[in-house]
Amino acid sequence: MTDESQKEKLKQHFARRVTTQARVVLDTWQKIHGNNQQSAAFHGDFAIATEKLVRYAQRFEMDGHSEAGKKVLTLLEDWPTGENLPDALERQLQDAIELLSRNTLRRTDINTPDAPQQFRRTPVYIALANDEMARRMIRQLEFFGFRATAFSDADQLIEACALHKPETILMDVNFGDRDNAGIATIECLQERHDTPIPVIFMSSEDGTIETRLRASRCGGEEFFYPAVDPGQLIEKIESYTHGNTIEPYRVLVLDDSRAQAKFMETVLKKAGMTAHIITDPMQIIHALEEFSPEIIVLDMYMPGCTGMEIARVIRQQDKLHSVPIIYLSAEEDVSKQLHAMSLGGDDFLTKPIDPKHLVATIHNRGRRARSLLALMIRDSLTGLYNHTHTLHLLDQEIVRAKQKDQPLCFAMIDIDYFKKVNDTFGHPIGDRVLRSLSMFLKQRLRKTDHIGRYGGEEFAIILPDTRESDARNVLNEIRERFSELQQPAGDRDFNVTFSCGVAAWTGDSSQALCERADRALYKSKELGRNCVTAATD
Repeated sequence: MTDESQKEKLKQHFARRVTTQARVVLDTWQKIHGNNQQSAAFHGDFAIATEKLVRYAQRFEMDGHSEAGKKVLTLLEDWPTGENLPDALERQLQDAIELLSRNTLRRTDINTPDAPQQFRRTPVYIALANDEMARRMIRQLEFFGFRATAFSDADQLIEACALHKPETILMDVNFGDRDNAGIATIECLQERHDTPIPVIFMSSEDGTIETRLRASRCGGEEFFYPAVDPGQLIEKIESYTHGNTIEPYRVLVLDDSRAQAKFMETVLKKAGMTAHIITDPMQIIHALEEFSPEIIVLDMYMPGCTGMEIARVIRQQDKLHSVPIIYLSAEEDVSKQLHAMSLGGDDFLTKPIDPKHLVATIHNRGRRARSLLALMIRDSLTGLYNHTHTLHLLDQEIVRAKQKDQPLCFAMIDIDYFKKVNDTFGHPIGDRVLRSLSMFLKQRLRKTDHIGRYGGEEFAIILPDTRESDARNVLNEIRERFSELQQPAGDRDFNVTFSCGVAAWTGDSSQALCERADRALYKSKELGRNCVTAATD
């Protein structure tokens, strides 16, 4: 190797270190930008990561990264420690971050006219012997908002993980120069992290039980043989991502003792739950309507009524029939405890309450209640709301729109030529297309939007506080991007499009709103499909 080639190799190595650190800064910014109410917690990490970037960039003479980093650091001086990011400063920082993002484009991106994508996720690392498959995986993952990076050797992967822990790793079992070298690399990596990185292993061989056990012991969540379908992979990665963090349980506590109620509130909030406390049993109906609890904790004996009587009143409402009720009491008579539970209760905790016992009981009951609720209101294939619950949510949003005098839109989507997809590629591939569209919609719409599978290849979307023009623009952008997504089917790929109809709520009933969206959808079909049409009547 000549001196010049050696220098070039070193330059490329240093450039990768700067680029990797820049992406640490970008990822930390996404955590701040995506959740401003929690931004104070990331202030220190963001400043440290940016300072490190500037040091690297100056050392390796990468002026673009250095200037962008310095601009961020200057702005950070106006962010008070311990406070959430001020709105005005957030806009200025976003401009600086976009400058850094442009400097962090991969060489393959330089000639593209589009602005760099602002990824919302921590990275997915890919270590495959097949370079073409790695590139294909990256293209698919980036469609779904993941940042994916491929590595050609174990040292690069280990270095990158040291700088930034990935969301998950896709690892070839034999990645390297010997059998099971990929597993050995993962074993080395996992030792360096307090919490394990989820790993998806791929193998060209079926794998002995010894190989599979070894892969599982070092964090292997999946073992694919002989290859992994990109759609299948994305579904698996989605299940490991922070986008699926569990929402806090909503717990309603009724206890006439103010001191006991305050104690319960403190314990539940420390456990990451959302607690609503009342001390007057006569307020229970109002609290149920206002708070919509997932779990109810009732004191057994209160002035004017008992917890058992309150439980019977709660159980008379169909929508609360399956909400777990936990009794609290100093009652130690087992027969009385069993009698109380026969009158609508699900569990019984004796006072004084052990905080760990309380939290564990609520978690267990809450997890089971959510599982049962999901079976009732969600579509088993896509995980979206089913037809009945979607209409129920639409009724609720119409009531809310009336109360708050806000706009509301309802959209219907239908996959174009879906029968042809099933006939050509088979129903399993058709199911994969339905799941990919459901995931696409979930990732690109707001948490406040509701997405349902209306039936077959039809989807319904409820967009609260949204004007018709905004709804049409958002859905049109999703339509365009989805049409570019390569749908894998064995050794070939194909594209799928959808048609959409959007209707703005004008004071009419939910049924009338659905009918107008449906007519707009069929207008899209008449116009040649693969378009979004707004209702005109």
